[in-house]
Amino acid sequence: MSNLILDHNIVEDTWQLVTPPTVEEAVVRKQAGKVVLFKLTGEASYSDEQITATEIPQTGKVLIPLTVWIARKQALSARLANGEIGIWLATHEVLETLVENQPDLNVFPLIAIHVERFADGRIFSIGNLLRTRYGFKNTLRAFGDVLRDQLFFLKRCGFNSYLIRADRSAEEALASLQDFSEPYQGAVDNNQPVWRRVHREHV
Repeated sequence: MSNLILDHNIVEDTWQLVTPPTVEEAVVRKQAGKVVLFKLTGEASYSDEQITATEIPQTGKVLIPLTVWIARKQALSARLANGEIGIWLATHEVLETLVENQPDLNVFPLIAIHVERFADGRIFSIGNLLRTRYGFKNTLRAFGDVLRDQLFFLKRCGFNSYLIRADRSAEEALASLQDFSEPYQGAVDNNQPVWRRVHREHV
């Protein structure tokens, strides 16, 4: 059964996830700093060799890494116009890089954020920025180490699609979207705080 939640339903995933080929560990040790680049956080970025070697299916809807999109966006422009190109990026990547290369983010039917570790809270800030600062209105997906306890808060930050980790239940995760009936703070999904939403009769 599918582990993908879209809005409040479990659905089949019609997108093909594209990832660059992995680099052999021996090669990384031999050419450290050349084959794999590192951010200040120590998280790996794809090398030019990996980006060039990435294979993209010729048909269907494909979800491709940000770095691959930047390198091949002219070649993929027709497929983008047909709604076949979605973008994914990791939490350590710079969101502004996407905006600089494609100011109108709503040309993408899907943007997905990969979270490698459950405890990585950057995904919440990224979702908020995509919805509020950059005005993204289409499907915003979280995938990677995505578990039940994150979903309600991901929704509050603007996500409406969640690919639950393969060893967990999508049904249980879906139920978590109803964990709280009246969140106190305003957020992306409802910018009104509870004291503005709830009518109280004067005593």
